[in-house]
Amino acid sequence: MENLNIINPRSGTAFKLKKGQRLKIVDIEGEQVSDLICYNDQDHKEYLSPGRTIDYAETIFLTKGHPFYSNRSNVMFHIIEDTCGRHDFLLTPCSKDTFRIIYGHQDPHRGCFGNLCEALSGYGFDPDDIGPTFNVFMNVTVGSQDGRVEVLPPLSKAGDYIVIEAAMDLIVGLTACSAEMSNNYSFKPIGYKILD
Repeated sequence: MENLNIINPRSGTAFKLKKGQRLKIVDIEGEQVSDLICYNDQDHKEYLSPGRTIDYAETIFLTKGHPFYSNRSNVMFHIIEDTCGRHDFLLTPCSKDTFRIIYGHQDPHRGCFGNLCEALSGYGFDPDDIGPTFNVFMNVTVGSQDGRVEVLPPLSKAGDYIVIEAAMDLIVGLTACSAEMSNNYSFKPIGYKILD
């Protein structure tokens, strides 16, 4: 097994990724989602935009070769390797409210949203700065007739990975997702590594 940084189950981290650096995200055990959010390191008001990315790609199924755009229509990163091929850019990071509203939990976990809030607070972000995430390895389908969104078990197997390459200096938030349905009801770690 290669030397990876480990994000423990139901937790998150944040770090800087310089322009031209590559980030490898690994599903170590299989069927584990990782939420990714990023910001321009030089201007925190520029952030990853699902709407612009999906609009320009003309698909919700983003994979190798696709550029990911900011709210200002600048490319933030490209996926340059992808052994899974199925990810989600529609749903928001899970949160206490997700667990309360969808799962009916009385004492809900803070979820990926809470984990990203904590991880990114050291870079000056507050909860209102945490927007939609690119949900690596998450398997979401949309009904062709009624538009119903369904969260299915991830297609990723143990060792599957993606590699992104930064197109600008980034601050990245990354999690090992905390939502039951997203991970086929089993919480596992995520590995990552910055490749120069």
